[in-house]
Amino acid sequence: MFTSQTSSFQDSIDVEERDDFDSEEIAGYSQKIQLNCYYTIYLYQGTRSEASGAWNQRRADSTTSQDDFSLTLIDSSLPSEAEPELRTYISRRLSKGALLGGMGNIATVELSIPEQAVGCYCCLLEQERSPEQPDADGNGYVICFMGGSEKGLNLFRLELDKYVQGLHSSLQTPELQNLETEVRPYLSQWYEESVMHIYRVVQLVQSNISFLLHAALNHTHVEVNNSDERTKADVSRFIKAASLQGLSQQDTTTASLCKAISEDTHSDLIIDCSTSPPILSNTVSNRFCEDWIQAFLNAAERCNPFLLRQILENFKLKAIQDMNSLKRFVRQAEMSHYALFRCCQFLQGCGNGDVLLQNARAEHSDLPEACSIISVLEEFLKEHAQAQA
Repeated sequence: MFTSQTSSFQDSIDVEERDDFDSEEIAGYSQKIQLNCYYTIYLYQGTRSEASGAWNQRRADSTTSQDDFSLTLIDSSLPSEAEPELRTYISRRLSKGALLGGMGNIATVELSIPEQAVGCYCCLLEQERSPEQPDADGNGYVICFMGGSEKGLNLFRLELDKYVQGLHSSLQTPELQNLETEVRPYLSQWYEESVMHIYRVVQLVQSNISFLLHAALNHTHVEVNNSDERTKADVSRFIKAASLQGLSQQDTTTASLCKAISEDTHSDLIIDCSTSPPILSNTVSNRFCEDWIQAFLNAAERCNPFLLRQILENFKLKAIQDMNSLKRFVRQAEMSHYALFRCCQFLQGCGNGDVLLQNARAEHSDLPEACSIISVLEEFLKEHAQAQA
């Protein structure tokens, strides 16, 4: 049983050795942090709109018209020969109804750029409808981000969706008079803001990443001092991305877990960025989190943010699998002393017993028999830790 458990853990932690990422995609990140990335924004107009004249008249050569819509280029960082190819691709997607308002779509596109085939995220942002402007119905903007691979961008779908939604207020200006001052700078930062935050955090804390991983699993608050706002936001987003809240249990159980955690007296993890490297205080970790350090450092050394995100997702998946295993053992231990023994062995071997038992206690808080078993397991782990010390 434990050989299988160790093998499964090693498979999840060795994601960087798999064919999925160990290819030309990794080679593209081996020398530099910033890969070639591009953006494009189009004006989308339905046939019912009477207000299409201004943009279309000025940019007739950059407009693609179909029976039920038109697509006009507003701004792009793509080479001039590649943009019409992207516009043709987007027009086909729109014609098939494959772009729904506010929902990002990710695919691989072939363009006249050095990468040839590249991952492309595109999203249709529809204009707000109002009784005063009935013709606005069906109009909006198509935002496209290109860089890396389709698989890589899919790992950051939620971040990309949120980033695009941040454009809403800036796109309300007539004919985008704020294009150069607001829209273009915002679009040009999509990769740094939506993809690179995990990489920046690993670079910041290096081998101390295990303390952040444990804090995320344990619902420990992390406070960042003496840093800029971007670093604080990066750390907050990393903790949220590494947390299991909303994944491991249903909403009611998650709420119960959060309540149990908040009532417990945890010291905040403090990151003081007044020195380089930063100093971390009130640090807590365990063997499970420490086993993932090298995987994160290896991916950061390759400057591959997509690989880092995949490793983080594998870290969470392994933690959830172990939580489910413990739940099964606890149910069995209610009827079998041998199952209780197996439960002790599992907790001793997984290296994440403190976090697993905390989650199990929160979930089984209304089951006295299960709570008594968890108390026995907690005492076992305590005695085991003292014996090793």
